[in-house]
Amino acid sequence: MAQGSDPDRRRVLLVFLVVGTAATLIDQVTKYLSVAFLEDREPVRLLGGAVYLTLVRNSGAAFSLGTDITYVFPLVALVVLTVLALVIRKVRSIPWAVALGFVTGGVLGNLSDRILRSPGPFVGHVVDMVSVFDERGGVFPVFNAADSSLFIGVALIILLELTGRQRDGTRLPSRAERTSAAARRAGAEPPEPPAPERSDDEPAAGSRG
Repeated sequence: MAQGSDPDRRRVLLVFLVVGTAATLIDQVTKYLSVAFLEDREPVRLLGGAVYLTLVRNSGAAFSLGTDITYVFPLVALVVLTVLALVIRKVRSIPWAVALGFVTGGVLGNLSDRILRSPGPFVGHVVDMVSVFDERGGVFPVFNAADSSLFIGVALIILLELTGRQRDGTRLPSRAERTSAAARRAGAEPPEPPAPERSDDEPAAGSRG
């Protein structure tokens, strides 16, 4: 199949939409359950204290950053979604579609809270519920499924960039591959013929007898 054909584009778009939708739904369902079952109760201890479930309403960004500028985050999220919508049109790589889908799901999950939750539109507080190694986020900020989706998506993007995988489905050769190819090219060149040996009693070129 030719690179960049319509079936390729449809497949990439389908993967992107499925991953993004699934990440958003998982985030919203876990937030609904957290509000329903964790409100006004002590943190739930899991995995011997490695993980706690505790309800936190966060006015900041992912991982509780920037709590004093809540109104900025919905605007940033809308800009990010616009950029993602433009980028995905040129993507022909399934791994890139997965990575961008995770990012989209994370952005949409938290943006939904900003718009729909109290105290009001575009200043709503995000619902967080997962705390690691401490029941109140003393070791690491309390986070949610949308934050995790963002983290996974960004990590995949970095990995794809490091391994030379391009958004158009091509792959740049690694340094080791470039070195190997250069060595093969050098080995394919015919060696220079050795200079003819001259015996000791043969007069040197240009000498007179």
